[in-house]
Amino acid sequence: MQESPRGSAAVPTRLEDVQGDSRWMDMHERFVRIAKSSQARVLFVGDSITRLMEDTEAWDTLFKPLGSENFGVGGDSTQHVLWRVQNGELDSIDPKIIVLLIGTNNHDHTASEIVVAIQAIIDVMLSKKPAAKILLLGVLPRGHRPNRLREKIAEINASLADFPKSNSSIRYMDVGHLFVDADGRISHEDMHDYLHLTRRGYYKLCRPVYEEIVKVLDQS
Repeated sequence: MQESPRGSAAVPTRLEDVQGDSRWMDMHERFVRIAKSSQARVLFVGDSITRLMEDTEAWDTLFKPLGSENFGVGGDSTQHVLWRVQNGELDSIDPKIIVLLIGTNNHDHTASEIVVAIQAIIDVMLSKKPAAKILLLGVLPRGHRPNRLREKIAEINASLADFPKSNSSIRYMDVGHLFVDADGRISHEDMHDYLHLTRRGYYKLCRPVYEEIVKVLDQS
């Protein structure tokens, strides 16, 4: 397979500090510090869609009472999350559930490359936290109308749906259908820019995720 221009989606990579403010590394180091004292039962890992969840009422009412931490970083692709989980963010925290949502920023990678990378992330997570359950979320649809990125996302999610077949520690959930109407359109009331979620959109995402998390916690 020919390697994508920006390198493999499954090679751990620090985000290049092109803006010169070291924000990405500072966030990573903060997460490592948080992990050393956190008693979180639920850990969310991902990109901006995960990160911005923490600023919503849905987070405050659903996930915060469960004891949750949010290790989302805006702009992250699979290779960046892979680097973060390999370099300390999971070493001192012991969640019962890790919620993973990643892949939408891997614009230069094929669906198969992204799937391999997500598997690599999960492998690291379970190697470090073998007792944890992984709640793997399908990549959310994007764009106002049907488009080629949605086609790639559908291909990714079809492969992710098979992950639990080979590992009982993984649970898969795809809530993308909640955001697409009968004509294939996404409303700005759910995704203001047809990618990032509004408060209403986060409630649609968070409610079923919360219900699944509660099931897992009840069984542990």
